[in-house]
Amino acid sequence: MRLSQALRTSLLLGKCLPTVKQNCSRIAVKRYEYDDFLHTYFPKFNIMYAHDPEKMCKTGDIVLIEELSQKLTTLITHKVNKVVYPLGDITDPITGKKVVGVKIDLGKVAYRDDLEEEDELYGKNPRRKFKYSEAPPRGWQEDKKDFTHRESYIKYHEFDDDDQPYAVYK
Repeated sequence: MRLSQALRTSLLLGKCLPTVKQNCSRIAVKRYEYDDFLHTYFPKFNIMYAHDPEKMCKTGDIVLIEELSQKLTTLITHKVNKVVYPLGDITDPITGKKVVGVKIDLGKVAYRDDLEEEDELYGKNPRRKFKYSEAPPRGWQEDKKDFTHRESYIKYHEFDDDDQPYAVYK
């Protein structure tokens, strides 16, 4: 399949990146390119702009984008269909459970439900301090540590004396 054919599919899955454009989001779509010499696939990223006037996705979200029937501009060729996985809430697509991480000694995935069940069966683990059931939802640190909702701008160099907290490096 050629590059142009792969990008013309109607639905694509990608990661939202910071952008300076209004009413759109910048999406990194991962595809794999075959190397004839090494006989293996290597990841390549295509950057696309998707129309997002409602600001549904934030930086770091995994989103589903859909191709527009007619281009809005030369850059904006898709629209954001839905946010599949918000940043920080990892969900197993097969079971639908929330994932905590991987148990290194067992080599299997640890789910939030399983940790709560282990606490009920064996008692509270003293090393486990964080409680997922009491954790606030994403967005509670807006304007404290999370500035993804702010309007960003392009910063072309790092040696500027001005403090520019919402800059996106070119």
